[in-house]
Amino acid sequence: MMKNCWQYKNCGREIGGSKVDEFGVCPASFESKVDGINSGDFGGRCCWVVAGTYCGGKIQGTLALKASDCMYCEFFQLVLREESKTYSYSKIPDILNKLK
Repeated sequence: MMKNCWQYKNCGREIGGSKVDEFGVCPASFESKVDGINSGDFGGRCCWVVAGTYCGGKIQGTLALKASDCMYCEFFQLVLREESKTYSYSKIPDILNKLK
């Protein structure tokens, strides 16, 4: 089974998660506009395009602000490997258009 970011990172910010009271619900766990991208639930397998995710000990901003950090993230690299036959960086603009 392919994991969503909150399952892989065990961050506890998914809906009903253990860290929601402390940090809030991560927008990747409920962003319905990108549901199903990379076989994920909501934004769980394209978290790098969802603003407000919690990574590296802080809440992240927009894609432009967090992109360089996300490209080195072990979860991002895992998704690239798992989706290697269908993933392309050229898909990112299409994903971003869904978020408008």
